[in-house]
Amino acid sequence: MTHLINAPSAFAAEALAGFVAAHPDHVMPVHGGVVRARQTPQGQPALVIGGGSGHYPAFAGWVGPGMGHGAPCGNIFASPSASQVHAVARNADNGGGVILGFGNYAGDVLHFGAAAEKLRAEGVDVRIVAVTDDVASGPVDQRLTRRGIAGDLPVFKITGAAIEAGADLDEAERIARKANDATRSLGVAFDGCTLPGAEEALFHVEPGTMGVGLGIHGEPGVEDRPLGTADEVADLLVDGLLAELPEQHTGRVAMLLNGLGTVKYEELFVVHRRVAERLDDAGLTVVRPEVGEFVTSLDMSGLSLTLVLLDEELERHWLAPVDTPAYRRGGAVVGPSDEAPARTDLYAPGTEEIPAAAAESQACAGEALRLLESFEATCAAHEEELGRMDAVAGDGDHGQGMRLGTGGAVTAARRARDGGAGVRTLLVHAGSAWAESAGGTSGALWGAALTAAGGALRDDAAPSDAEIVEALGAAVAAVARLGGAQPGDKTMMDAATPYAQALAEAFARDAHLGSAAQQAASTAQQAAAATADLTARLGRSRVLGEKSRGTPDPGAVSFGMLAADVAARLGAR
Repeated sequence: MTHLINAPSAFAAEALAGFVAAHPDHVMPVHGGVVRARQTPQGQPALVIGGGSGHYPAFAGWVGPGMGHGAPCGNIFASPSASQVHAVARNADNGGGVILGFGNYAGDVLHFGAAAEKLRAEGVDVRIVAVTDDVASGPVDQRLTRRGIAGDLPVFKITGAAIEAGADLDEAERIARKANDATRSLGVAFDGCTLPGAEEALFHVEPGTMGVGLGIHGEPGVEDRPLGTADEVADLLVDGLLAELPEQHTGRVAMLLNGLGTVKYEELFVVHRRVAERLDDAGLTVVRPEVGEFVTSLDMSGLSLTLVLLDEELERHWLAPVDTPAYRRGGAVVGPSDEAPARTDLYAPGTEEIPAAAAESQACAGEALRLLESFEATCAAHEEELGRMDAVAGDGDHGQGMRLGTGGAVTAARRARDGGAGVRTLLVHAGSAWAESAGGTSGALWGAALTAAGGALRDDAAPSDAEIVEALGAAVAAVARLGGAQPGDKTMMDAATPYAQALAEAFARDAHLGSAAQQAASTAQQAAAATADLTARLGRSRVLGEKSRGTPDPGAVSFGMLAADVAARLGAR
């Protein structure tokens, strides 16, 4: 139970403000999170690590020399928005590109991915590394689908050390992925955590039992087992990880025994005593073990064990000095970060300058604004209809989200147009505003679509018809990349995928943009209607199974509506 709160909704923001005030030599606040108090050295890759609040010292506590350059911080157990991730990354980047690191959860994948789309459209080289260490959340042959839990710390520690040692962006990404591939974790819970202001925990574990395979967002374990002695708990964790070790390895491992919030240090040391014995019996040499609270889940009662299979390269970076508010090791971090000047200029959303644009691109930006205005009118007219569709097997907010998203996009596009923006910049600004205004999954996806479309166009010239087709295809590709849906899953992609294919094929046949757009829109609308015969396999609706059958997917329907608006606008050019 959290006793010291003001308003529950303000808890995460107020905790972050207090953290910043306590560590002014390490961090400073920016929109959406924190960055180092000193500038990122010129040309050094920026490691931006983040996720929801409630996991301290992850993630803001790991910002400093030898580890993170910035941390976007979402609400309690909620991914930071794409806008927050983008703002932190913009402040952290200093010409060396950005690695976005986070635990592999759907919201983080979506919002960090959407931020990456915008950063790339702005010319920033971005790489994404999702940590997937939780052995309980997926079979070994699907390791990249697993959740990220306490393995976040060694993966980001090793990556940050590599960057401090001089790794460029390609090398840092390689080492981050190598560290993730070498990392395995397993956890157990004895009781759930309580959100600030709540009277009850998110879940309870029956007395005398434990949940095996917990998540760090208040999820219970994947199975319940009898709670044994400390040694028996240690054995369960060690056995679960030893079963995943490959036949060939060096025999040297990093080890992390992590308390989740309520299990205190003395208890952790009792467990660690047995863990150390078992690892020694297995012929493993533990290199610089860590025991304590590293990735918590508010006040959850539980712990997790992490092993990292080390080779010479990973071991060197694991042992390197690090200096962050919550994680320090070794002597001073000697390198470019230690000599960097104090940070002065900060980026905040809405303060960026509008790049100069050619008159032809500005005229095309005006056309794009009129298209967005037609989007807004269409979504307002069909808000109730889309909401009713969504309420059948969802939460009923799709119509509202589309109205809010298009409204935010129009406002941002007008502001960009009035500032002299070209079509590229106008669409990037509109995409960011759509995601921020709508929120949720569809907001992030549509925001990424507009951003990707803008990124395929230019501010110094009007696009050709072929470039417009390419931009529309890039928009659909961004949605597919971020959302992970396939045709047949009963999502927007059931309309978007055939739309992109039909558009490209029709334009290739006769090179007439208006006709191709019309054929593609008709294809999208037919495909959207056909989703009524599907059962949802992805997203929130999937849990309701057959209940979704008989009603078209609202995301596919709204895509078809806006595809018709695109066809009308392009046909009138």
